[in-house]
Amino acid sequence: MLIVCFAACLTALILGACSPQNSIAVYITPTPALLATVDKIPTLDLASATAELEDIENFASAAQVQATVSPTLNRQPLATWLGPVIGPGYQLPPTVPAETPTPEPVVPGETAAPMPTEALGTARFADTLPDLNRVQMGIQLDANLEQSDWDEAMYRLNEHLTVGWIKIQLPWRDVQPNGAGELSTFWQRTRLYLEDADRRGFRIFLSIAKAPLWARSTQNEDGPPDDPAQFAAFLTQIMGEVGGIVDGIEVWNEPNLIREWRGNIPFTGGGYMQLFAAAYRAIRAVSPTMPIITAGLAPTGNSEGSRDDRSFMREMYTAGLGAYGDIAVGAHPYSWNNPPEANCCGTNGYDDDPHFFFGDNMRDYRQIMVENGHTDVQLWVTEFGWPTWDGFPGSPFEDGNDWILRNDVWDQGNYTINAFVIGQAQPYIGPMFLWNLNFATLEGLIQNGDERVAYSLVVPGVGGDVIVGADTLTERPLYWMLYDAIRPEVNLDTYD
Repeated sequence: MLIVCFAACLTALILGACSPQNSIAVYITPTPALLATVDKIPTLDLASATAELEDIENFASAAQVQATVSPTLNRQPLATWLGPVIGPGYQLPPTVPAETPTPEPVVPGETAAPMPTEALGTARFADTLPDLNRVQMGIQLDANLEQSDWDEAMYRLNEHLTVGWIKIQLPWRDVQPNGAGELSTFWQRTRLYLEDADRRGFRIFLSIAKAPLWARSTQNEDGPPDDPAQFAAFLTQIMGEVGGIVDGIEVWNEPNLIREWRGNIPFTGGGYMQLFAAAYRAIRAVSPTMPIITAGLAPTGNSEGSRDDRSFMREMYTAGLGAYGDIAVGAHPYSWNNPPEANCCGTNGYDDDPHFFFGDNMRDYRQIMVENGHTDVQLWVTEFGWPTWDGFPGSPFEDGNDWILRNDVWDQGNYTINAFVIGQAQPYIGPMFLWNLNFATLEGLIQNGDERVAYSLVVPGVGGDVIVGADTLTERPLYWMLYDAIRPEVNLDTYD
């Protein structure tokens, strides 16, 4: 699944990725001790809901404490935040010029950067990156790949980004395009990829969504089946296929966006719970311990195409979500241009509403959980990230996405690392899944201005420079920042 930003208006608010030396690509399985199988979702041992509400109020304190130990990660001073166009006639302030890095040479034909063996260039950070717990980190990748592209992605995840989890969205419509019980060629290939990732030691997290047309009387866009029992039957079949290697399932994706929920089931939190209840029973019938995660909601307000995520979550609790004690609640706390430690609100466009802030989203979600007695259940950040259009031609295609131009690759890196620091300091936050590894490598997406590529850690090009259509791949600074942060023994001096 995927976040797609909508045009914002004044009356209806839709808030909804070292120059290496050559080396031989050797597959290294992540340390088994760090990637032990999850038996159950960790629970919280809190004295009272009141005490936790006080913790929620202090959500950003982890970032503030970290700043006294490891200064903000920036290659140059962070400019005062400038928001995107939101109202008619609004003019963007001048862009602060960014330093252009000098690309390092890359061997022609190289498709995956080898592991760096030494720090290169001039140190750009006053202190080392914080050490992150890789077990609590995940990255989403597109798995609709040819074998060579899948192998290249696995090389990167084995050699460099050795996080504990990988996330893949599984479209039901592609597994069973023609009818119940079918297992398509797409599924056969995907199953081989999942088995490969499992052999390499990764925990596998599936987000399952998008009903096939034969299960829907509404044929436009995406949505749930008319009958939740059909989804339950599909999950039973998939669990029979790969239940032994999948380590968690997210039930659907952003059901508070109408483009994800066209159909006969009500477009409400209660409607979603009809689907969730059926899915829960099907999964628990096969596995009593597998983590089951509610669909991450898009942070958005009410409009023709969306439902406010806070209201939607409250409806989920009214419909019985609080009765499930062995699940986790999914969250997609996107933050637009705003740093993760920032709090609402400002006056520059995409900083004037709580939906535009990572911290406000997380605090509000947790408070709703606590108010409904769901204190022993974690929040899993099943999708988050900061986009940048640095190096890409043109601009993001969708109207209202001009704000992406305000982020550079260093904002992307700084904000993401700090978000992981904040999340890992909170006991009620589970694994956090970064969006995304490789969407910029998919054919045609950059040329079409698809905003999904702006989140990608890996891009076509050489030496850190984007070259559209190149046969070689390169990395954004966040890629090497993550490499450094998950290795306490490593302290790179440069990330470009």
